[in-house]
Amino acid sequence: MHSPELLKGTLQTIILKLLADNGKMYGYEITQKVKALSNGKLVLTEGSLYPTLHKLEAEGLLSTEKVSMGKRVRKYYLLTPVGNSTVSQKIEAFEAFISTMFNVLQIKPAY
Repeated sequence: MHSPELLKGTLQTIILKLLADNGKMYGYEITQKVKALSNGKLVLTEGSLYPTLHKLEAEGLLSTEKVSMGKRVRKYYLLTPVGNSTVSQKIEAFEAFISTMFNVLQIKPAY
């Protein structure tokens, strides 16, 4: 499993990219998708996921949609137009950061 501190700095980018790729998703679905895509190496907790979702919503990058599922209501998150245009910027910034870290640490990328 990877460091929660490292994950914290990339969580917004991960969420935005997942929503760009998958459309609307609910919280638990996001946690399971990240777990599956990382082969269990990244585990999102509610304590990190929901504050990040709420922050992205407050910044106008996400909106929510409530859907009744029998007696339960499921809250879906989806990108706003601003959020949609922000995804590529976040990914480019992340790629630049990773490249810089490889240079600083003097290591070669494994990919």
